[in-house]
Amino acid sequence: MSSTTTQSDAALAYVDAHRQPFLDGLLDLLRIPSISTLPKHKKDIRRAAKYIADELERIGLKKVKVIKTEGHPLVYGEWLEATGKPTVLIYGHYDVQPVDPIDLWKSDPFEPAIRDENIYARGAVDDKGQMYALVKALEALMRAGGALPVNVKLLIEGEEEAGGESIEAYVKAHPKRLAADVALVADTGMPAPGVPALVYGLRGILYTEIHAQGARHDLHSGEYGGVGPNPIHALALVLAGLKGPDGRITIPELYERIQPVSDAERTLWDRNPVDVAALLKQEMGVDVLPGEQEYDPRERQTARPTLEVHGIRGGFVEEGAKTVIPAEATAKVSLRLPPGLRPADVLPLLERRVAALCPPGVTMTVRLVHGGDAVLVPLDNVFMRAAEKALEQEWDRPPVFERSGGSIPVGALFDSELHVPIIFMGTGLPDDNIHAPNEKYHLPNFYHLIRQAIRFLEIIGGDPAIVARPGSAAASGRANGRKRAAPTGTAPATVGKADVTEETGAEAVQR
Repeated sequence: MSSTTTQSDAALAYVDAHRQPFLDGLLDLLRIPSISTLPKHKKDIRRAAKYIADELERIGLKKVKVIKTEGHPLVYGEWLEATGKPTVLIYGHYDVQPVDPIDLWKSDPFEPAIRDENIYARGAVDDKGQMYALVKALEALMRAGGALPVNVKLLIEGEEEAGGESIEAYVKAHPKRLAADVALVADTGMPAPGVPALVYGLRGILYTEIHAQGARHDLHSGEYGGVGPNPIHALALVLAGLKGPDGRITIPELYERIQPVSDAERTLWDRNPVDVAALLKQEMGVDVLPGEQEYDPRERQTARPTLEVHGIRGGFVEEGAKTVIPAEATAKVSLRLPPGLRPADVLPLLERRVAALCPPGVTMTVRLVHGGDAVLVPLDNVFMRAAEKALEQEWDRPPVFERSGGSIPVGALFDSELHVPIIFMGTGLPDDNIHAPNEKYHLPNFYHLIRQAIRFLEIIGGDPAIVARPGSAAASGRANGRKRAAPTGTAPATVGKADVTEETGAEAVQR
């Protein structure tokens, strides 16, 4: 490179010259049906983990390992040769949601199709495409300068869509190994095309199953109608009672504990040029936005608690008729929890409310499926300022600052266990159909993400204020929570439920 050419300039040129190979690699990853919630795809999960591990080794990362857990494997890699520079922990996930209902897809969800500059496939934007973009940013920097401008650790999981128990156990067991100055996550989005965003807040989640038990066995509706308990009807009564027509959840304690949105946040929200209410109506094809009408749609969508029913199972649902009163029924119900509400505290409140609403003759139990805490990132940290600069350079306009209504449990995990600020700089769009048929990722945004990640890493690697930040891993001369002069390759001890061991990528998937 010449004296006037920065490493990021060369890396950005590398991206432009390798757009097709980058796309081809993503297409290959998207063809792997790595559905974490379906046991029949366990081999596909391992295949996706190996694919990522092989990519990390190919681009020059060190100590690349597929980490076996009691659930699905984690993938780890690092590059810690930027002496005195900050350390960035990069996170993503390679698992995807189920594809049902399959008949609503316009193309095979695991045979990517490109239409109108969008790539359609399950996992295209959540999160294979965005995770892979961060990997490609590292490749471009390595090929452009033979090194990275910062120290990097990557931790990629295969259970984000299934609760994330394994990564939680691993992070809690190895906070020193994962020590970093900042975490970088690209599992978020933008409010509209061409409007970059930094997400600083996420809601938590409490996902449950409410099980209703009536008689000991199914009943004939002619023989027992009028005297037999009906668990489906009982569930309907309870579900209707949990949330009023005004959108307010009938658990008063929820609203006593949430943290109010500050005036400073509302000022930041007003920087967003998008008419959020109009965009939501257009995207959903509706003419009204239900919910708490006294709150702005942006606040309802991101900073208020919500309760949603995702499905009800029970009774006879096949074609034809069967006059049966079912003995049991189950509803899948989740609550999104803004800062101030924790799943562990809300679960007993939900249990008590369900018990209070349950009609006679039916017994109900609430089973925890998974949960994750909310996260609120301080806006006044140096890494947020660096991210703002990087996005403005890439998009030629300043980013908007947003809360997201979704949940990324690892954000709260990194916050509580590793005590690092988290930068969420994804490039998904509101109409990307996340978790739904015809999921897509706008291809220009894939390349934008690669480029803005390159800019961010170079900015924080060259900012003296960041390098010298008191208490940082770089300033203390430590990486992995240890002195750089004494790295170790020892395998971790057993970690409670997760029973974590480490192996190389090739070894881990050939057993």
